[in-house]
Amino acid sequence: MPNPKRRHSKARRNRRRAHDYLIAAVLAECPHCHEAKLPHQACPHCGYYRRREVILVKESE
Repeated sequence: MPNPKRRHSKARRNRRRAHDYLIAAVLAECPHCHEAKLPHQACPHCGYYRRREVILVKESE
């Protein structure tokens, strides 16, 4: 296997890692309970998706 003759500089390493950052999750508002939820997913708070209840959610006391 070939080995590098010279080490890469810090600038070159940092340019390569420029896209390796985390992005925040995009949240949408549930039209039924107005809580934050992931888009195109059933709401974990009320269980509704596209104005229909698709999962049963236990109520917290």
